[in-house]
Amino acid sequence: MADALTNAPVPTAKPEAEDKPKKPLLGLSFLDNLSEMPLLRQLGLLIGLAASVALGFAVVLWTQQPDYRPLYTSMAGLDANQVLQALGAADIGYKVDPNSGALLVKADDLGRARMKMAAAGITPSDGNVGFELLDKEQPLGTSQFMEAANYRRSLEGELARTISSLNGIKAARVHLAIPKSSVFVRDERKPSASVLVEMYPGRTLDAGQVMAIINLVATSVPELDKSQVTIVDQKGQLLSDQQNMSELSIAGKQLDYTRKMEGSLTQRVQNIMQPVVGSGRFKAEVAADVDFNAVESTSEQFNPDQPALRSEQQNSEQRQTSGGGAQGVPGALSNQPPGPSSTPEKASAQGAGGANYIAPGQPLRDANDQYIYDSKTNLPATLPYPTDKREQNTRNYELDRSISYTRQQQGRLRRLSVAVVLDDQVKVDAAGKLTHTPWSTEDLARFTRLVQDAVGFDASRGDSVSVINAPFAPVQPEEIESIPFYQQPWFWGVVKQALGVLFILVLVFGVLRPVLKNLSGGNAKDAALAAAGGAGALGAGGLDGLGDDLADDKVSLGGPAPLLLPSPSEGYDAQLTAIKQLVNDDPGRVAQVVKDWINGDE
Repeated sequence: MADALTNAPVPTAKPEAEDKPKKPLLGLSFLDNLSEMPLLRQLGLLIGLAASVALGFAVVLWTQQPDYRPLYTSMAGLDANQVLQALGAADIGYKVDPNSGALLVKADDLGRARMKMAAAGITPSDGNVGFELLDKEQPLGTSQFMEAANYRRSLEGELARTISSLNGIKAARVHLAIPKSSVFVRDERKPSASVLVEMYPGRTLDAGQVMAIINLVATSVPELDKSQVTIVDQKGQLLSDQQNMSELSIAGKQLDYTRKMEGSLTQRVQNIMQPVVGSGRFKAEVAADVDFNAVESTSEQFNPDQPALRSEQQNSEQRQTSGGGAQGVPGALSNQPPGPSSTPEKASAQGAGGANYIAPGQPLRDANDQYIYDSKTNLPATLPYPTDKREQNTRNYELDRSISYTRQQQGRLRRLSVAVVLDDQVKVDAAGKLTHTPWSTEDLARFTRLVQDAVGFDASRGDSVSVINAPFAPVQPEEIESIPFYQQPWFWGVVKQALGVLFILVLVFGVLRPVLKNLSGGNAKDAALAAAGGAGALGAGGLDGLGDDLADDKVSLGGPAPLLLPSPSEGYDAQLTAIKQLVNDDPGRVAQVVKDWINGDE
């Protein structure tokens, strides 16, 4: 039958107009098959195609979306109108994060945007008003109360700005209570201040910083005492407890002083030991016992073995009496018996005093009865009158004593402990091999003396210095963990691009291509070749007329329900059965294929 069809003469008459195949609409053959489908199926296919194309465009746009970085994490304290105008004038794209309210710009434009903001003078402000409030013109009828209120407000703003500039403080508010001055002393009131500080998350103020803020506020307001300054954080915690803060401050200063002293002594030990044993071959630690007690003492000592003359008083009295009558004030003392007679009679004189008697006041004579002259006055010496003498001495002695006042300085070193551990000494033999040898006893004693001299060892103080030798544990090399490739900054950009390309390929080859192929129903020429191959198989016993590229493929007849023909490798019986089934199921389609085949041969 196939030979008969093949060798049949070709009719010379031209087929009628109705037998000619229709050209596809706009050159797209799948539109003909689309028009033959039901309306609901057409709508479903069109909606699926549109959704696939839209999804593909969305993926492309997602892969090409630029990276945005925050220009300002918050718009608080900024004039949004000025910021947007500056960005628009610089042609910089921006967007606002709906969750955090941050202003985002492209990563490539971040530096340029910041320069434009700085050039336009746009900087975040804390909302505090300082002394610039006083620069504004005041109305003519401004009262004294308003002037004082503006001054207090300006001072509060300046103090808040200064406090906010400290590290760790996000914002601050200051409230000053400055009473009106009075001429009466009993009505005088001291000013006070309250400070509210808002800290960054995870940051706190230590006692020293709180005291610094108190001193800053107290010295900025006249007559404001430090005890009248209160500091509170955003959590409502009182930070300005003066008593506890002073105690903690003193304890902290004492601890810092001890640490500085220990660090200085440790550095001395390192400076003396490092050139000898090498860097990293020893470890030294110093513990200092520092006495911070304030001691004042007064002592008074007496030495009885060394008496000292404190005062002395001497009185000496001498009274001379003449040979005359009674003298002086009448009384018992002046009524003395008369003295010897001073008459010149010899008899009287001899009778009274003997032959050698000389009366007081008379010239003295020697043995030759010659006058005795005074060598000073060159006058005859006279016998002195009788006198009364009285002497009185008063001496006051005091014991030797000493008074001393001693005040010991705080921070006095009471005891010192030094510990030094040495690693084994490393030696290199002739073969270049390293050997570890312990230090000898003489070397350890020598190192001990060096350390003692370096730290100022004092045995009377109870200091101790220990230098021992112990092998150090081997240092394990630190393994630097390499950052996985999926945590690299470039990885997610590449993944985004790869996912976009993969999605487009799946969309094109997995969705669009099968849909378009199904709509087109196959090429007419391919269908004719398939039919010719089937007819040749009926007459020649196989499908040998097909090309090598189609020998192992199944042929599809397009249409609403495509039918598949078996491949040539399945055998003649299977092919014949399939052709018969095709002729029985859809003879019209087979006739159309044969007609197209004949028309194509013409």
